[in-house]
Amino acid sequence: MVKTKVLITVKTYPAISKKYDELVCTAGFREDGSWIRIYPIQFRKRSYAEQYKKYDWIELDLIKNNSDFRPESFRPVSHETPIIKTGEIKPDGDTWEERRNIVLKNVYHNISELIAEAKNKEICTSLAVFKPTEVLDFVYKEEQERTWSPDKLAQFQQLNLFEKDRNNNIQVVKKLPYKFIYRFKDNAGTICNLMIEDWETGQLYWNSLRRHDGNEQKACEDVRKKYFDDFAKTRDLHFFLGTTKVHHFRATNPFVIIGTFHPKPIVQYKLF
Repeated sequence: MVKTKVLITVKTYPAISKKYDELVCTAGFREDGSWIRIYPIQFRKRSYAEQYKKYDWIELDLIKNNSDFRPESFRPVSHETPIIKTGEIKPDGDTWEERRNIVLKNVYHNISELIAEAKNKEICTSLAVFKPTEVLDFVYKEEQERTWSPDKLAQFQQLNLFEKDRNNNIQVVKKLPYKFIYRFKDNAGTICNLMIEDWETGQLYWNSLRRHDGNEQKACEDVRKKYFDDFAKTRDLHFFLGTTKVHHFRATNPFVIIGTFHPKPIVQYKLF
């Protein structure tokens, strides 16, 4: 049992499997820049003082999650393990210099090399920072199942995966009716299509849907505008990539985008 300090950078949109695996991925960096995944955490049951946000430093007692073979996976000692927020790294201007010092210590540029590391059982990399060579597009596709099925809804109720509406009433977290996908090239010219599962992507969709009075097309275009026109075209965009346990060794490419790192580019002036 070791009290671990973690800079939170990832919290994915809720998803449920029949075995309750990969409910919500919370991940971040230790002070040395190494990745760590924390699962499970019953986030909504935590007090306000314990409900961390991205780029908060937290401390809690963690042990290796022995039900997960991925080396980065740890879990709290118990559901009651205290979470202590010890600080945060603010944007520090548009270029996020202090955040860069933690986040960008090990950046991948080649998707084939990263997948090979993931499939190598001695290394088994399951979390990574990836810098695309070129972002080609950001697309959205409607899900075949737009709402939670009755069995998954029952699982939500058992696991208390709820959120509050504006009237402070408890409700089940909504299923996103669209998939949002980045299309990009790596440094070898390989074209990849990876879904993004960041919690903030889903929240942007729901906020935009309310703003546009239920117009899904406009809501999806708002998401595209943020993630493609802004992040991909004007920012120094990096992806946080992660695997799911069930697909880690089975899928050809087991990674999905679980978050973005998107500071403004650092401009280097040439001195004459």
